[in-house]
Amino acid sequence: MRRLLTAACAAALLAAPAVSMAQEAASSGGSGPIRSASDRLRNVTADQIEKNWARAIADEAAVTTSHSVNAHGRTLRYKATAGTLTVRNDAGMPTASLFYVAYTLDGQPVGRRPITYMFNGGPGSPTVWLHMGAFGPMRVQTDAPVVERPGPFNLAPNDMTLLDKTDLVFIDMVGAGYSRPLGETPGSAFWGVDQDADTFARAIMRYTTKFDRWSSPKYVLGESYGTLRAGALVHQLESRGMSLNGVVLLSSIMNYGVRQPGYPQNFVTLLPTYAATAWYHNKIPNKPSLEEHVQRAREFAIGPYSAALSKGHLISDAERAQIAQQMSALIGISPDVLDQANLRLELSPFRKELLRDRRQTVGRLDTRYLGIDASAVGASPEEDPSSSAITGAYFSIFRDYVATTLNYRTDMDYRQSARGLPGFDWDWSHRPPVGGPQTTPNTAVDLATAIRRNPHMKVLALNGYYDAATPFFSTEYDLAQMMLEPHLRGNLEFTYYEGGHMMYTARPALEQLYTDMAKFYDETVNGGVR
Repeated sequence: MRRLLTAACAAALLAAPAVSMAQEAASSGGSGPIRSASDRLRNVTADQIEKNWARAIADEAAVTTSHSVNAHGRTLRYKATAGTLTVRNDAGMPTASLFYVAYTLDGQPVGRRPITYMFNGGPGSPTVWLHMGAFGPMRVQTDAPVVERPGPFNLAPNDMTLLDKTDLVFIDMVGAGYSRPLGETPGSAFWGVDQDADTFARAIMRYTTKFDRWSSPKYVLGESYGTLRAGALVHQLESRGMSLNGVVLLSSIMNYGVRQPGYPQNFVTLLPTYAATAWYHNKIPNKPSLEEHVQRAREFAIGPYSAALSKGHLISDAERAQIAQQMSALIGISPDVLDQANLRLELSPFRKELLRDRRQTVGRLDTRYLGIDASAVGASPEEDPSSSAITGAYFSIFRDYVATTLNYRTDMDYRQSARGLPGFDWDWSHRPPVGGPQTTPNTAVDLATAIRRNPHMKVLALNGYYDAATPFFSTEYDLAQMMLEPHLRGNLEFTYYEGGHMMYTARPALEQLYTDMAKFYDETVNGGVR
């Protein structure tokens, strides 16, 4: 074996281009010690590896193709551009290459045409879900909350696309999708609340400059952790001279502080989602309408339930028993279980307990989805059926779509997540525009500052009733703590859907979502002046 290796090394040296040897001699000025054969072999091997390394480059790539889609009663002809944006630091050095796909409607005056920058969350996720499930011109065909069949998957024109109202730019975060760090910059330099928001701000401003969109009405839309990103990002953009017409928060989580142990707020904001879930799975006798049941849960959560939790172990036995009975009537869990949980039922035990008598669990991202564990005992479900049900379809279709329809080809792998990469340890600290540094972020503070600075900017919060990952009542609570003056409170609007975290996977919710979004654009595209 050793002889074979020696022969291979010799062959590699003989095959090395003569020019590389000449460059070595020239670099030493024709003097100094001659490098050993082993040194030369290492250099040749490194050069060969580097030539075959699939990695991002600082040069911005772009491939543009022409398409059309029938949507909203007419044919929309558009350009699709798949490419990369090079992010540079303040010294002008390239630090990251961010992958994007942009859709622009043909025949529109660029300066007056709205543009929306979109991103998913995680943190660590690429922007596949919003792109292929909600607003792009092509959509993964899903509807009922069931596990999708294996391939071939169904990709079809999206007649609910937002392209009739706005141009669309979907951007992947560094480390996810095709987005990568450049040069010697480590991925960890981008993996934190403020670092990530800064990167997106630079990428958005780069796209805006490159494609002459500074005069366009501009919007930002984030989903899940993307809403936390949006809060910080909007403030950073406003501080750098980019004023927005609107911000869309889809399935929001802007305040991680309330999730710390010892704080009862997370139990309070989860309860209306528990109630909606119990209603859906027929665990509520003589059930009223969904909206009525949810409203009862809201009033109980913010009133008697919140007051009871604030007392901790000082609560009386009588009040504790009364609260358990009231909770049980709303969320379908027995008073005994609630009492054993000290009235503080974590999400995982709720998902396991609600349908234990049927040997089924419910989802986290969408509590309408059902799962089956190996054992009906235990405190937590084995997985989230609402996540595993659709992930394979989305990523399989996207990889094929980008390469064959958009004609964007690369040797890099399209990463499903940046999580698990070397150095991925998210920095959760945040420095808001007012107040001291935060050890856990709440970017609703940043968003409030941006609204005060730009009182024409409107915010639309889109919420799924069955989303237990980012509960709708939590969004209501967080935005209510922005402490806006009365004349600015109208800048906030809330809409609700019979769906989960990705409510757009269900056709009826998608149709309502388009209607609400179209109205939002119509009302904000001219800065609120119609």
